Amino acid sequence: MSETIKKAKSFAKSFRVEEGKKFRLKDHDPNETLGLKHEEGIKDRSAELLQQGVEILAEMQEMLYAQDRWGLLLIFQAMDAAGKDGAIKHVMSGVNPQGCQVFNFKAPSAEELDHDFLWRSGKSLPERGRIGIFNRSYYEEVLVVRVHRELLEKQKLPPQLVTKDIWKERYEDINAYERYLTRNGIAIRKFFLNVSRGEQKKRFLERLDNPDKNWKFSVADAQERQHWDEYMDAYEAMIRHTATEYAPWYVVPADNKWFSRLVVAGGIIEALDGLQLAYPEVDEAKRKELAAARAMLEG
Repeated sequence: MSETIKKAKSFAKSFRVEEGKKFRLKDHDPNETLGLKHEEGIKDRSAELLQQGVEILAEMQEMLYAQDRWGLLLIFQAMDAAGKDGAIKHVMSGVNPQGCQVFNFKAPSAEELDHDFLWRSGKSLPERGRIGIFNRSYYEEVLVVRVHRELLEKQKLPPQLVTKDIWKERYEDINAYERYLTRNGIAIRKFFLNVSRGEQKKRFLERLDNPDKNWKFSVADAQERQHWDEYMDAYEAMIRHTATEYAPWYVVPADNKWFSRLVVAGGIIEALDGLQLAYPEVDEAKRKELAAARAMLEG
């Protein structure tokens, strides 16, 4: 198991960003597979590797739950059709549902708009011993809200607070929030599934061609493509300003789903391995209780 963990961590390290000052999105190829695409049977091999990763995650999650010291927050951000749902489904397939919580953040409600932009995420943070997954998150506040400035007006902020520095201020607030969570026992890992515009178009057309997938498509999805360059600028700025050692981003190549899932699994394994997980030790008093229980059962 230790050798597999070592390989998973090494695999994910290639895509980890924890110092964002010089980050440029154009330096990251959405079609990257570290050369694996040239090997025969790689998809079968990748399925085998992913299954090994899933099994490791299941065991580590059980220790996380038993230890009851840390919580793990996984944040997924991406353009539509990048594969967030599939990555979450396949990578977390072996995890005990009792120890995992998934939250999808859609357009804020009237109640949520009457609070600060981090309020609704605070209600959904994972408890100690659990893994919390945010499918989209408070990062939408520096992505979709930045691209569609009219959404900012609906947040009813005092006009004097909406300045040219508002995005810089929100990055600062997010960094402070994530530092606070880390200091209180919630480890954070963030995944940006980096899909190319061409691959997104291909997947949209597949949804239109397949009646069973029509429900996954809306006209709004196509309309958002018109803002592609603005979104890429927003993602680049987001990672540049919020990639930190304590809450790193993984810029995951997403044009090949089998590969992106391996990277995500590796990133989560890396996070859990760094928490020094172990099953709680049983003290002498507990051992006596167990011995008494055994005597009762055997008697």
